Amino acid sequence: QVQLVESGGGLVQAGGSLRLSCAASGPTFGRYAMGWFRQAPGKEREVVAAISWTGGSTYYADSVQGRFTLSRDNAKKTVWLQMNSLKPDDTAAYYCAADDAPATVTTTPGDYDYWGQGTQVTVSS
Repeated sequence: QVQLVESGGGLVQAGGSLRLSCAASGPTFGRYAMGWFRQAPGKEREVVAAISWTGGSTYYADSVQGRFTLSRDNAKKTVWLQMNSLKPDDTAAYYCAADDAPATVTTTPGDYDYWGQGTQVTVSS
């Protein structure tokens, strides 16, 4: 069982940066692949980035490639999403999720077993 708590969201101007954190509880965090998803009002939840349990494999959506960086520290049971050069289109609720398939980096929300409650990111123009 893994519990996930996101933090770091807020209001930022376009071009600014935010760093989201996802803190996990549970004894086996290191055996979960992790993902960040976002959902804007009226839109479907979409993958932003994902990382394998070793950190050796990562995925980024085309819309964030080169601007966002995903990292993890299994000893600290924490995953971070560094978001730079933010755009108004990045405005959404951001969720971290854990997938009990540690070597797999998946972009499908249904493949993830545990979800946080989300943190809001608002980018003003």
